[in-house]
Amino acid sequence: MEKIKVLLADDQELILESLHIVLSMEEDLEIVGLAKNGEEAIKGCEQFQPDIVLMDINMPVMDGVAATAQIKERIPAIKVIMLTSYREVEYVLAALSHGAEGYLLKAIHPRDLAAGIRVVHAGGTLITQEMASKMIKSMNNTSSTKSNEYGLSTREIEVLHKLALGLRNQDIAEALFLSEGTIKNYISTIYSKLNVSGRREAARKARDSGIMDH
Repeated sequence: MEKIKVLLADDQELILESLHIVLSMEEDLEIVGLAKNGEEAIKGCEQFQPDIVLMDINMPVMDGVAATAQIKERIPAIKVIMLTSYREVEYVLAALSHGAEGYLLKAIHPRDLAAGIRVVHAGGTLITQEMASKMIKSMNNTSSTKSNEYGLSTREIEVLHKLALGLRNQDIAEALFLSEGTIKNYISTIYSKLNVSGRREAARKARDSGIMDH
């Protein structure tokens, strides 16, 4: 029987070690690599070609969300499960939007963790009903937590921030792991929502209205 190859990414040595020990006890799992940040996780994926990555969200150098985006772009076949210590909803949603297969809370019982890995390996996803309803809410209410008078979505505010900093479309695209065409679409939507015709005007209006304080 072929084992499921797993890469573990967590900046806390203790968690990394305990995950390693616990999961190694499962006959059908094989830990092929350990990473302490997002960059190491990407390198580990290229080197070991794991089936599954257990990815911590908050890590130095590069966080789990950014690493997930890059892994999914480079090696889409690798499946990513986010590991979260508390309900970091926004981060989990961001990771899922980049193609992560789901998330598990770190406090989970090792048996359930192994079961979760098997579900994802078999082509399933790990999203609780609670998270699914939050996702639907955030999709319906595009201006989610960062509501503002112009009805800009969280993503549009991110683009606007970078626009106001003077970044070129190409730079914004790279920073947000999106295509330049997508950024152009965002910018035209932002302009029409703010009722402005250019960057300077958009930045000024954003600052005047307090959107940029987020």
